[in-house]
Amino acid sequence: MALAEDKVREALKEVIDPELYVNIVDLGLVYVVEVGEENEEGKHEVQVEMTMTSPMCPAGPQLVAGTKAAAESLEEVASCNVKVVMEPAWTPERMTDDARDHLGIF
Repeated sequence: MALAEDKVREALKEVIDPELYVNIVDLGLVYVVEVGEENEEGKHEVQVEMTMTSPMCPAGPQLVAGTKAAAESLEEVASCNVKVVMEPAWTPERMTDDARDHLGIF
């Protein structure tokens, strides 16, 4: 069965920013999730493009590793490649209402 982007994004919600205590999806750090074609074993290659809240984010390596691990924890995923991009730059406007509420941003 084909793997949906939404299922990968749900898995990525398990990755919590250690400074803000909000998941990376609700923070708006995940820009692109691409699911490749199903291979002969019924698995998919996944590509994720994400950003950080700042270019020198000290949690960057932890967030990238967590993203890769969360995607690859899905039974349907063969492997995940994570690419960090800085364009467009992250802004608080990318956050979901839940993330804003959690952080007290109105």
